[in-house]
Amino acid sequence: MKEARFYTPVEGGVECQLCPHHCRIKEGGRGRCRSRECRGGKLWALSYGAPCALAVDPVEKKPLNNFLPGTWCLSLSCTGCNLSCRWCQNSDISQVAPEGVDCTALSAEEAVDLCVRRGLPSMAYTYTEPFTWWEYMYDMAVLAHERGLKNILVSAGFVEKEPLQELLPYLDAANIDIKAFDDAFYRSWCGARLAPVLENILAMVAAGVHVEITNLLIPGLNDAEEQVRALCDWMVENGLQRIPLHFSRYFPRYKMAFPGPTPKQSLLRAREVALALGIEAVYLGNV
Repeated sequence: MKEARFYTPVEGGVECQLCPHHCRIKEGGRGRCRSRECRGGKLWALSYGAPCALAVDPVEKKPLNNFLPGTWCLSLSCTGCNLSCRWCQNSDISQVAPEGVDCTALSAEEAVDLCVRRGLPSMAYTYTEPFTWWEYMYDMAVLAHERGLKNILVSAGFVEKEPLQELLPYLDAANIDIKAFDDAFYRSWCGARLAPVLENILAMVAAGVHVEITNLLIPGLNDAEEQVRALCDWMVENGLQRIPLHFSRYFPRYKMAFPGPTPKQSLLRAREVALALGIEAVYLGNV
């Protein structure tokens, strides 16, 4: 546990300013992410130094197809997410509190040292929403750069500008998951908003971060050709046509028993549309 950054005291508790939710948290309460708690008038990052998942992955699994291809990374995660996607593939660790799963004690220094000893070129902050354990990620990212390692972020990108800007100097690559190019979809199905995600992608690109985008296509919800076109048009209009775009196949999980898996033909059609609109690198995932 470590005192959190990005909050202000308010009457009866604190206001978290890490993400656009700006949760008002009463004494003894927690924010939407379940991993930040108000105690003694301060906000605490409960999962600091306590990862619930640790693995060595191919970098393509993040997915990053155009960043250090053919290499492996140390993948690390703590519990917590500030979205509530009903199909979450990692709900057993993203939609629970730190005390709800088995965690291990691992300091930022120990994590970076483990990556170095394994001879891995990069560390990936992944599986859940890394911005909900910003303090731990930031400390590891700083130390990783000092040891010559690259830092990879796998995120939904729903974070405020200040914490993102502080992280950017230490961030080398990111895969950002755009849930749908539709704000109403974000609000109804994910408990978030689209605009901050788009703004943060542009900020990462402007800072020189290697960015790739993932769009999970769910039959009947966000796989319409109009949405695919809207996403690709936005990328082209903002000069992002060279950014790799991953269309990923949906499978029922968590609170979504239906619809069934995304038909492969839907993914192939999305790829055709994206290429026709000028996106230069389009990949299909979970197929």
